[in-house]
Amino acid sequence: MHQYDHTRIEKKWRRVWKEIGLYKIKDGKRKPKQYILDMFPYLSGEGLHVGHPKGYIATDVYSRLKRMQGHAVLHPMGFDAFGLPAENYAIKNKINPSISVKKNVRRFKKQLEALGFDYDWSREINTTDPNYYRVTQWIFLQMFHRGLAYRSNEPINWCPSCQTGLANEDLEDGKCERCVSLVEKRPIPQWVLKITDYADRLLEGLPTLSWPESIKEAQKNWIGRSEGINITYTVEGHFESVTVFTTRPDTNFGATFIVAAPDSSFVSRNSERFPEAEKIKAYIVETKTKSDIERIAEGRKKTGVFTGWYATNQLNGKRLPIYVGDFVLGQVGTGIVVGVPEILNLHKQ
Repeated sequence: MHQYDHTRIEKKWRRVWKEIGLYKIKDGKRKPKQYILDMFPYLSGEGLHVGHPKGYIATDVYSRLKRMQGHAVLHPMGFDAFGLPAENYAIKNKINPSISVKKNVRRFKKQLEALGFDYDWSREINTTDPNYYRVTQWIFLQMFHRGLAYRSNEPINWCPSCQTGLANEDLEDGKCERCVSLVEKRPIPQWVLKITDYADRLLEGLPTLSWPESIKEAQKNWIGRSEGINITYTVEGHFESVTVFTTRPDTNFGATFIVAAPDSSFVSRNSERFPEAEKIKAYIVETKTKSDIERIAEGRKKTGVFTGWYATNQLNGKRLPIYVGDFVLGQVGTGIVVGVPEILNLHKQ
């Protein structure tokens, strides 16, 4: 009985696969095409971690399935090396970024090849390559000239240690998953892409995708298109007003209170003027450590602080107390919502 020497045998076949170009597209014009793109690893460490193959194994299995079903599969790989993660790694290790990037790319690639993934390495991309980033710069300029890229002061998840913005998915219990520093919401001047211009086209195209319904529903909610009107309420005793977006203007007769997001322009503009200014400031500081996902989580207990101000409902003359609550997000709608109690059916059956 012979023992399987996986080190020798797998090394041999990886060399053979590379020599014959096993994973390059062949007969692409005569076969249905399948493009499979992984998220490129960023070079913030010296090698892969367990999270990389966790995702890459899934796309490897899928791409192999498509090959067996007769598709011409393009499955490339590259390295996200032109950003703060690579820069922070270079600073931490006191090494020139150009040197650390090349070293880490070699390490990452060797590890990926050892795992036997079916990548077409002739299509390898490195974001530090001028031939790559000149195209991304060209694309940005085209969007800028068409009014689709503009400067804005938007709140983001800011890690003071990594000195970078983080996605909600990069947070764990309000901390950076990389360095475990406490993350805060901070408005940062930045370039924003006006993807809202394409909201209708994105929604119209969703039914044509062969995706699970749950994923398409999540995309629909992410696009977040709503039809309604803005209603403006005047603030008692001040040359100030609050504007609320609503899809049900008919319920305005029953409005009883208003809630503004801690990161809304209304709150930032008036935080020093509120009668309950100190409580509001403390609440804003507390909110900065929470991600958007945490703030709007299903079943989470609602919290808030009364500002000391009232608005006037012009339809019925009633006073509406104005609160600050973190379950409202500053970047959604106007960053302010109106509260309407549920109407109970009191008629006897």
